[in-house]
Amino acid sequence: MNTSLLIWIILFPLLGGLLNGGFYLYHIKIQKIPELLFAIIGTVFPLLAFVFTLILFLDMNEHGSVYSQHLFMWLDIDKLTIPMQLLGDNLSIFMSLFVTFVGTLIHLYAVAYMKDDEGFGKFFAYFNLFLASMLLLVLADNPIILFIGWEGVGVCSYLLISFYYKTKENVVAGNKAFLVNRVGDLGFLLGVITLFFALNETGISFSSMQENITLASQPLLILSGVLLFIGAMGKSAQIPLYTWLPDAMLGPTPISALIHAATMVTAGVYMVARFHFLYDAIPGVGLFIAYVGAFSALFAAIIATRQTDIKKILAYSTMSQLGYMFIAVGLGLYSSGLFHVFTHAFFKAMLFMGAGGLILAIHHEQDIFELGKQRKKLPIISVTFLIGVIAISGIPPFAGFFSKDAILTGAFSGGHYLIWLIGLFTAFLTAFYMFRLYFILFVAPNEQSKMETHKTPWSIGIPLFVLAIGAVFAGFINLPEVLGGNHNVDTWLAQLNSTPLDLSHAAEYVLIILSIAVAASGIYVAYKRYANYDLSKRETEEGLIYNKFYVDEVYNTIFVKSAQRLSTFFSDVVDNKIIDASLMGLSKGFVAFGRGLTFLQNANVRYYAFYMLIGMSAISYYVYMKLQGV
Repeated sequence: MNTSLLIWIILFPLLGGLLNGGFYLYHIKIQKIPELLFAIIGTVFPLLAFVFTLILFLDMNEHGSVYSQHLFMWLDIDKLTIPMQLLGDNLSIFMSLFVTFVGTLIHLYAVAYMKDDEGFGKFFAYFNLFLASMLLLVLADNPIILFIGWEGVGVCSYLLISFYYKTKENVVAGNKAFLVNRVGDLGFLLGVITLFFALNETGISFSSMQENITLASQPLLILSGVLLFIGAMGKSAQIPLYTWLPDAMLGPTPISALIHAATMVTAGVYMVARFHFLYDAIPGVGLFIAYVGAFSALFAAIIATRQTDIKKILAYSTMSQLGYMFIAVGLGLYSSGLFHVFTHAFFKAMLFMGAGGLILAIHHEQDIFELGKQRKKLPIISVTFLIGVIAISGIPPFAGFFSKDAILTGAFSGGHYLIWLIGLFTAFLTAFYMFRLYFILFVAPNEQSKMETHKTPWSIGIPLFVLAIGAVFAGFINLPEVLGGNHNVDTWLAQLNSTPLDLSHAAEYVLIILSIAVAASGIYVAYKRYANYDLSKRETEEGLIYNKFYVDEVYNTIFVKSAQRLSTFFSDVVDNKIIDASLMGLSKGFVAFGRGLTFLQNANVRYYAFYMLIGMSAISYYVYMKLQGV
């Protein structure tokens, strides 16, 4: 198999972005271009990337190949050699496969969602570049090239979150996402540098690092592992660097779907899995990651129970599900964590697409109580949204059950009972707040709908249908042995050396039944509370949970206002009273000195004759004194 296919997986969406960007400039400067051209470019190129990924996947599955493609030498200074090189192993191809597949469906969905938008072409240019950046991140052979893709998704997310830049709120949200992620990115970069020196500069590729990890200093490895995870905290919205994610929902809904399902937030989980050899060497840091994930999952789920913005509820659900993924990778259950990334991509993309369909139908309303009041029959959206809600709630045989249960079972098997209990309670909350959302939107009585029956466009309906199939059946790909499965994903990702389970089948059955019972309890509580809810009576929009524990306000006081006060001090005192005052005083002194010398050059001939006389007299006196020997 020709390894040059690797670069084309990245180049296709990259070329799509560049073409759409060029055509958009032509569109606004010279002559109008039909949306159809932008749509064809924007959807066909991601599809080609998926096709090439599928070809490599099938070949790899048949022959067990690992692909590597050296493009050029980017940097070669002393012991630091950084090649621009791509790696197609089981992990990167697995990620690329569903990133391109789900990404293509989201691009197709965006055609209908962004229809008649004045920035249609620009949107697809950014969208394609976003996908290309994520694929570069995934296929990178070393952490420096990974960091280029890492920053690429950060830039594209900023451009898309603040896409409607004429609204101040959108720009603020884009800036917030960009700045919070810069904090995490600094940690990532420092972690890579620390790891490079910890390994005595033996090489910067992942394979080289893995070979030499046992030679490294343990304190430096621990420091590197913590710093790298700080990067993951920012990109994957974990405590404390999560506050950007809910605000990012101000961007168009397709970008919300792409960020949450196929790009950006999954990058942190992938990065920890890619550095599995490092975290296997420092299990204490891995346990720290698992606890951060557990508390992030619980914290986000609690907040989601009282939110009223449909997209923010889904955003907090993503943060919570990412917490499960970090529990897994932190405990060494890498394949289980990535399996949850895989299943989550299907039902979370579908949930955002369904939310977008509702928002479009009701003229960009996002308040769930208003959406519920104004709804009419939306059969495709209603059915697929229900499938997504069941899947994320962890009800078998839907996909979310198998991937989430694998994580909880793994935590219990490893003796991490507190993490298991937190995950189990979070599963209850997840079922509760997701069915709260569904019951308010589609079930609660409503006799006075203001909206006419809405026909779902095919470019929205088809992706929803395909994703619904994935949300129902994707879990069977990694069916556990206790249920008659073969752990296909675990086998495919065996390179990650996931921690094996140490449980009897009887214990696994008990855990499965308990997990189902907990989720069912959450659904029951939501049903009793919201299935017959009076939509005219809103829930109280106050309190600690509704206001998200005032974390944004605390951050604003500690960081934003402190930075403002510090900048004001530098502006008023250091800049104005010290630097400016010194420079102005110095300039005024020069001006005064210059004015004092103006009598030397004033265009008055008599003054000049007088100066000449004085000068000649001084010279004559000097000569006379020399002749006298004085």
